[in-house]
Amino acid sequence: MSDMENMVSDEQQKSVIDPSVAYKRVIVKLSGEALAGDNGMGIDLAKLDFVCEQIAGVRRLGVEIGIVIGGGNFWRGRQAESKMNRSTADHMGMLATVMNALAIQDRLEQHGIPVRVQTALTITKVAEPYILRKAVRHLEKGRIVIFACGTGNPYFSTDTGAALRACEIGADALLLAKNVDGVYDSDPKLNKDAKRFDKLSYMQVISMGLKAMDTTAITMCMDNSMPIIAFSLLEHDSIRKAVCGEKIGTYIGK
Repeated sequence: MSDMENMVSDEQQKSVIDPSVAYKRVIVKLSGEALAGDNGMGIDLAKLDFVCEQIAGVRRLGVEIGIVIGGGNFWRGRQAESKMNRSTADHMGMLATVMNALAIQDRLEQHGIPVRVQTALTITKVAEPYILRKAVRHLEKGRIVIFACGTGNPYFSTDTGAALRACEIGADALLLAKNVDGVYDSDPKLNKDAKRFDKLSYMQVISMGLKAMDTTAITMCMDNSMPIIAFSLLEHDSIRKAVCGEKIGTYIGK
């Protein structure tokens, strides 16, 4: 496709923000397991389609979307903590996120949505290096940007990567799409009486030791007044509901 054709297709994606939208620019944080098969590993194409259909629908509302995805469906650094150098294990996890990012890019492009993958590690054969100004320009042109490789540094989770990118691009909210429908006081899979919170402050999440995100990510959002909405990705239209400010999941903020 020529540069002119690219420009036309991108301009076609730019649209007026739907009046129902509450958050005009967001980071969507996905776990690698969101794409996994029943055994928790690899990429299940039906789940990939489900996720990408939701994201494409939200993009058509005019929302500017950045995506950060984990790599746990391929590799988790903590799997080898006792037998492998931590930095090596974490870098392997970063590479796993690239596979997921490319899969999402491919599916979204099949929906007619222009996408760019940017990586915190330099892998120029398959993706752009992360450059903040370029990422913001992509968003302004109506392209979805997928941020892979977390922060590019070991000892930091993709949760922290999502918080960092949300703050850097000036997102209105960080959408934490999980496999549970919010933040609970205990694991709802193990405790049928677990209580779900509708709203929490950042300090409540930290002081209560809740497992919404890791402490570094929560602290970064708190320091930069970045609201977090934790909700179930499995619920129909859940990402749209979150960006439109509908009551869903758990709101974490001031």
